[in-house]
Amino acid sequence: MEEKEQLNTPIENFDWDAYEKGESLGDKSREELEKTYDQTLNTLKDKDVTEGTVISMNKREVVVNIGYKSDGIISMSEFRYNPDLKVGDTVEVYIENQEDKKGQLLLSHKKARAARSWDRVNQALESGEIVKGYIKCRTKGGMIVDVFGIEAFLPGSQIDIKPIRDYDVFVGKTMEFKVVKINQEYRNVVVSHKALIEAELEQQKKEIISKLEKGQVLEGVVKNITSYGVFVDLGGVDGLIHITDLSWGRVTHPDEIVKLDEKINVVILDFDDEKKRIALGLKQLTPHPWDALDPNLKVGDKVKGKVVVMADYGAFIEIAPGVEGLIHVSEMSWSQHLRSAQDFMKVGDEVEAVILTLSREERKMSLGIKQLKPDPWETVETKYAVGTRHTAKVRNFTNFGVFVEIEEGIDGLIHISDISWTKKIKHPSEFTQIGADIEVQVLDIDKENRRLSLGHKQLEENPWDVFETVFTLNSIHEGTIIEMLDKGAVVSLPYGVEGFATPKHLVKEDGTQAQVNEKLPFKVIEFNKDAKRIILSHSRIFEDEAKKEVAAAKKAAKKAKEEESIPTPVIEKSTLGDIQELAALKEKLDAENK
Repeated sequence: MEEKEQLNTPIENFDWDAYEKGESLGDKSREELEKTYDQTLNTLKDKDVTEGTVISMNKREVVVNIGYKSDGIISMSEFRYNPDLKVGDTVEVYIENQEDKKGQLLLSHKKARAARSWDRVNQALESGEIVKGYIKCRTKGGMIVDVFGIEAFLPGSQIDIKPIRDYDVFVGKTMEFKVVKINQEYRNVVVSHKALIEAELEQQKKEIISKLEKGQVLEGVVKNITSYGVFVDLGGVDGLIHITDLSWGRVTHPDEIVKLDEKINVVILDFDDEKKRIALGLKQLTPHPWDALDPNLKVGDKVKGKVVVMADYGAFIEIAPGVEGLIHVSEMSWSQHLRSAQDFMKVGDEVEAVILTLSREERKMSLGIKQLKPDPWETVETKYAVGTRHTAKVRNFTNFGVFVEIEEGIDGLIHISDISWTKKIKHPSEFTQIGADIEVQVLDIDKENRRLSLGHKQLEENPWDVFETVFTLNSIHEGTIIEMLDKGAVVSLPYGVEGFATPKHLVKEDGTQAQVNEKLPFKVIEFNKDAKRIILSHSRIFEDEAKKEVAAAKKAAKKAKEEESIPTPVIEKSTLGDIQELAALKEKLDAENK
């Protein structure tokens, strides 16, 4: 009760007259009170930067109190770099206008950051301070990050310690960064998030590396796959599995064996003294396939496999993962002529083969596929007996003949002299071509060297038996010069036969030399049936005629002389006419002899 009485007690010295007049300020004037009120507020100027306190916020706006008579409103988009913003946080603001038309205080957080951003970013580089940044977008080679209102560059290699495959997942995120480089001239800033992670992992690396031992099995995560191997994260330190240590079998590319981000067990094979390079193995965790190979497998057994590698000299066949055998090209066919392994098979083919050699100690195996078929030379004497006729395929030429194949593995040679009875063939290409079919007759069998002697002309009767009766010695035949050589001319005669005439036998009666394509009569001066040779002469025709005339004249002279030596009972004197005839005959004989 006493308290109520005290409360109801009037204030001493209260000026009731002034109160009735509306002057309730007491002794102090309104100006003084306004001055006192103004002193309780911050002294602000437009374009100043000051600090304020967040008093409320929603999805669109943030209300900031800077100690002014009214609060300022800032768009939430200016704080997207800081998703942890909350009521009570102190933020920097830039005063754009203390009072707009609506009496509203206009503030900007973005401009405040920009006003001090260059000083702050340089300070962060010097001190190593961790700063927050908002990843705005992607760019060539990295990302653009908003740091203190400055657009900084984040290289792709500095986002994380492991390679980044999808940059877009980082856009719109706020992350911590370290300023690593500033170009003062161009005002470029480079930041790194990887540097923060590396610092955290450095201690872990030291602990892991200190415990590494050869032969140790660890769990890791596939970090990166290259054409030569796989990088595995062992929990802060990386190791490399070379492509040859991924599998006991052949590997074309490491992604056939492992996938990105896959967890795998690996064994430590080796590392350098400083333990910076760690060699890992995956295949070493399983037994070598050769050790698990069927112990009953032996030479002569048939196996199936897949062609994994091709070379000109042969093919490697994988009969089990990590177990390969070589089929040499010579073991692919019974044929003797040279061919490439690619003519028989290609990578990926499934083949059956016979084991020819097997060395478990050296882990080597040779295979053959021709052994799946019988050797054709075992029955060659019955199937291709001497005198039998067959169709063969031309495989190759030499200067001395034609190599042909009657069937796979059965090769033969047609000597150039056994191609034609009549034509002089300088090279087999004049008669046939590679790949063409040709009729042949077996002349001889060389089983030891696996070669047949064949003939083509033997398919027809020997025309030289007939030519012997036609082109008799000294017989005359019309022929055409078809080719001129240094030693003479080739002359085409009737019945498709050819003869040869030396230069001195090509002289015509008028003393000129016969030319190509000229048709003349030729006399046979030599016929050799065995050598199939006919030697001809054109000049002999008129030379022999002259000789006949000379011989006849000599014979007549001799007869006349004999008649003179016989005594006659009647002696007659020679007349002048007789003397003149003898003189003329003598001159003729002398001319013919010359």
